[in-house]
Amino acid sequence: MTFPLLKKKKYLVNWVLVPIWTALLVLPFAGRMSALLTAGVGCIVIALWMTAQTDTARSFLNSFSAILSRISVPTGMPGVLKNSMAVFLLVMILLLVLPLFLNDYYRDILTLTTMYVVLALGLNVMVGQAGLLNLGYVAFYAIGAYTYAILSTVYGVSFWAGLFAGGAFAVVFAFLLGLATLKLRGDYFAIVTLGLGEITRIVLNNWDSLTGGPNGISRIGRPVLAGYGLRTTLDFYYLILVIALCTVFAMKRLQASRIGRAWVAIREDEIAAEAMGINIFRLKLLAFVIGSMCAGVVGVFFAAKMAFVSPESFTFFESVMILCMVVLGGMGSIPGIILGSLVLITLPEVFREFQDYRMLAFGAALVLMMIFRPQGLIGARSKRQDPV
Repeated sequence: MTFPLLKKKKYLVNWVLVPIWTALLVLPFAGRMSALLTAGVGCIVIALWMTAQTDTARSFLNSFSAILSRISVPTGMPGVLKNSMAVFLLVMILLLVLPLFLNDYYRDILTLTTMYVVLALGLNVMVGQAGLLNLGYVAFYAIGAYTYAILSTVYGVSFWAGLFAGGAFAVVFAFLLGLATLKLRGDYFAIVTLGLGEITRIVLNNWDSLTGGPNGISRIGRPVLAGYGLRTTLDFYYLILVIALCTVFAMKRLQASRIGRAWVAIREDEIAAEAMGINIFRLKLLAFVIGSMCAGVVGVFFAAKMAFVSPESFTFFESVMILCMVVLGGMGSIPGIILGSLVLITLPEVFREFQDYRMLAFGAALVLMMIFRPQGLIGARSKRQDPV
């Protein structure tokens, strides 16, 4: 058994220093025992990874894959693994039935996760498909929430009309901003959107006569459907689930359309895309508007669910979290976005007793992702395959 990485001293030194460096970072916050435990776990993980690179491990994995490829589903059984529709139906049944057996706390976690799925899908249109790095995405989330909050408390507008109004206001705001900023590229556009997010939060915090300032807006109207008021956690879960399913369907169709392919061309090479006759500015503006509309719609849902909004709910950290969901799951991949949202929202809530180490684990996970799997957990499939 040979370890190819051990033949290069540079790689050996780096892999020895990684656990030590991680333990030193943990030491001031967690103490000696936790630091030693972290270093030990890091050494074990590195040893397992290096073992997996050996010729023996590779031959074993190849043999195991060959055995699995010979296993077929019996013809008399429904081919669940071969039928994507059957898998989809099973997932749908699970999403519909599982909340019935959970308490309000876990239902609220599922609702929050589904909210972030829609937000991440909207940002994915900008970042993952059109290549627009938006660091102020939370601004459109806030615009949707405050639009419905003001319309509901001042004018008595219903939730369903507010849902349309919140998305429309986010679209108008994105359209006006896009006209002025989308000629910028790369880091310059990212800096502008970062400023946009902070300016929006400061305006909401200081415009007392309209937004209530730091006190926010309370007593926001709840949704009413056919005379039935949606108030329980189960009601809001099913409502956001319907919104998420509609968003996934629309994004899937959009991704497979000519517009989706044009966005990918712009993301890969703007000059080549423009040479092929693609109107870069118009399609960038379209991506910016569609992604902002998703954020505005979720903002309306958030305001209706909480019946209260304040500037503290729309900080820069929210934009970073949504962007990390896109990067972690896989830019341009809808299943990856869903998985990224599930990992970053559900797991920290489930393991709340380790909340002191959540940010440390979060940062370490992103660093490891960038090193070992930069395309994300479920990267978007590409028609062009590199030769093996």
